[in-house]
Amino acid sequence: MDWLRENLQWISRENFWIVEVFIVVFGTLMIDFVQKRILRRITKKFGETRSLWDDALMHAVRRPLSILIWVLGLSFAGDVVARQTDSAIFGLIAPLREVGVIVILAWALVRFIGYAEQNLIKHGTPKGGTVDRTTADAISKLLRVSVIITAALVILQTLGFSISGVLAFGGIGGIAVGFAARDLLANFFGGLMIYLDRPFAVGDWVRSPDRDIEGTVEKIGWRLTCIRTFDKRPLYVPNAIFANIALQNPSRMSHRRIYETIGVRYDDIEKLPTIVHEVKEMLKAHPDIAQDQTMMVNFNAFAPSSLDFFIYTFTKTTDWQEYHEIKQDVLFRVSDIITSHGGEIAFPTSTVHLQVDDDTLPLKSA
Repeated sequence: MDWLRENLQWISRENFWIVEVFIVVFGTLMIDFVQKRILRRITKKFGETRSLWDDALMHAVRRPLSILIWVLGLSFAGDVVARQTDSAIFGLIAPLREVGVIVILAWALVRFIGYAEQNLIKHGTPKGGTVDRTTADAISKLLRVSVIITAALVILQTLGFSISGVLAFGGIGGIAVGFAARDLLANFFGGLMIYLDRPFAVGDWVRSPDRDIEGTVEKIGWRLTCIRTFDKRPLYVPNAIFANIALQNPSRMSHRRIYETIGVRYDDIEKLPTIVHEVKEMLKAHPDIAQDQTMMVNFNAFAPSSLDFFIYTFTKTTDWQEYHEIKQDVLFRVSDIITSHGGEIAFPTSTVHLQVDDDTLPLKSA
């Protein structure tokens, strides 16, 4: 008993701060353990609701909240130790704690914005509406940049720097940076114009008659746009390029066009008016041909080896594969119409007329 009493007196008089540090660390551990269990149950409950925002919030705060608890706990333990020593390093605990809290809160907000963007793109709005992927990506990037810049300014203010002086220096430095990084800024504003004008979106098929650019848009960044070409190669295009080239977006076409020239033999000239008429009637009755668009079937030219007529019409679908199936069906039907009237589709031929004297043997062709 005397030994225990002496040890308790030793702890209470000289080294009770060790017990305080232990209590703070142990309390931090218990708080972190309890909050994880509580968040797990809340996340399960929120998963049963239709709202996407609560799911994003729970996923966003899970890790930052745990780190925040430990930052605060260890900083309070450091305060206890700082009271027992004169080391100057412990004077950094308070500002580091404030900076840590700001960084963790900013991190949580950035995570929340990212998870909300993913949920909206994947599931749409709670009312069943769809969300444009490009617009959601642009808004989320702007929000993340705003959060990061705000957090940086608050940290500078916390550390004792004058924000007005920083902003003034940034204005002067921005001019110098603008001259040094003109291409980078041009690409940045080019990306901004893409988000505002929206000439294409992620997933669109784009092509440029001015440059060798054609493929499907995979990602629109602030500096580069990634286009996956049809041979599956990634093509990285600086955003400033799109301000100086003509760009086609076939993904937004309303119909696809069938424009074909078909030639029949000169021997079938008497049958040609009937063939042209029946081809046009066939197109009018075809279920996949758009009847509200321009439709033309006309004799067009006396070609060197054929009598040419053309078909000009549009399909209802814009799907690339379905379009070719419809076009194939139309061409087969045209072939059947020509054949049903005893005609033939012409192919390049040449006729040679030779004048043969009476005493010359006639030529024979194999």
